[in-house]
Amino acid sequence: MSRRPRGDQGQVLSSLVAVAAVVAIVAGLLVLFGTRGHDSKAEEPSGASTPKPSSKPSSEPSSGPSTIAASIPRPSESKTPPSVTPSKAPTEPPATTTQPTQPPATQPVTIPAEERPAIEVYNNTLRKGLADSVAGRARQAGWTVSGSPDNWHGKVATSSVYYPPGMLEAANQLARDLGIGRTTGALDNMKKDRLTVILTSDYAG
Repeated sequence: MSRRPRGDQGQVLSSLVAVAAVVAIVAGLLVLFGTRGHDSKAEEPSGASTPKPSSKPSSEPSSGPSTIAASIPRPSESKTPPSVTPSKAPTEPPATTTQPTQPPATQPVTIPAEERPAIEVYNNTLRKGLADSVAGRARQAGWTVSGSPDNWHGKVATSSVYYPPGMLEAANQLARDLGIGRTTGALDNMKKDRLTVILTSDYAG
């Protein structure tokens, strides 16, 4: 067996030392970076990471009630606040309306008997004796009947008291005394110094 010269052995040893030095440096760097990574994780607060739910559905049916379903209140379980009946405002008494005071009715003018004009009474109906009975009623009321009651031939709309100019108040009073509802101006063929009464079938007196 031939011996390796010392010079070659010295080179082999120096190469091994260089390799060992490199390995030691690499190992130190790994330890250094590994320690920094561990320290950075240790600074994070515990429980900060949110656990992800398992994507695999459970094959076994759950024996207990569902937590999600139990946390949602059902409509029937929600409590309805008691209804509050609003208090009624005091009812005011109805306002009393005061009717305006009506002025007293004007009393009809009463003409004294001595100042009343004479009257004539005519019957324009088929009722016999109507003119005579109305003439007697007029006398009892203080009127002077001129001539004999007679029949009136012609068409008259309704029972009326006819008056010449200046005798309107006397005609209104005679109509009230006899129960006749119409007064009108005298016709051309009537006398101008007296009132003329013509009775038709509507007269109920």
